[in-house]
Amino acid sequence: MRLAYLFCLCGLVLVGCTTVPTNYLSEYYATMDDEEHVVAAVDPQDLDLENLRQVVPYRSPYKPGTIIVDTAARFLYLVQAGNTAIRYGIGVGREGMEFSGSAVINHKRKWPGWTPTPDMIRRDPERYGQYADGVPGGASNPLGARALYLFKDGRDTLFRIHGTTEPWSIGKASSSGCIRMINQDVIDLYERVEPGATVVVI
Repeated sequence: MRLAYLFCLCGLVLVGCTTVPTNYLSEYYATMDDEEHVVAAVDPQDLDLENLRQVVPYRSPYKPGTIIVDTAARFLYLVQAGNTAIRYGIGVGREGMEFSGSAVINHKRKWPGWTPTPDMIRRDPERYGQYADGVPGGASNPLGARALYLFKDGRDTLFRIHGTTEPWSIGKASSSGCIRMINQDVIDLYERVEPGATVVVI
């Protein structure tokens, strides 16, 4: 749905200085039954209009199916034909914790488990040390409903594109380096891309 169409829809929910169409929320960001787990509906108070999933004009030298992550603007673009892209709002890593350059999606997982990296545990042992043995996948897992695993030159970068249990963090620089998405959005992206797809982080 193009941004221009969003302003023409009826039934608007006020979100700060922006408005989010209620029917858009019910179609794209409602509660979802997903295998044995439930994806919670997104509270409109946690969303800004610009971060909603939408099709936008987008000129790129990359072929359709390429993922472009713009960490400064905090958007992820899935390149489409016809000089367009599907744009998703994202949360990004704090300064000094970002990946940049190109990588490929080596594999992807539904409801992935999560284990903090040794660097995360060293930086904040009080927060992450308790999870050193890993956390099973599920609604409370920090990686959310889906994860795409980024490799470069055949090696794991340890960076992921994944869901989040904190939708209010979308549009902010608050993660430990990975790219977070609203769970409903990462499910949508997961269904559209396959292992081997190129990811360019700028």
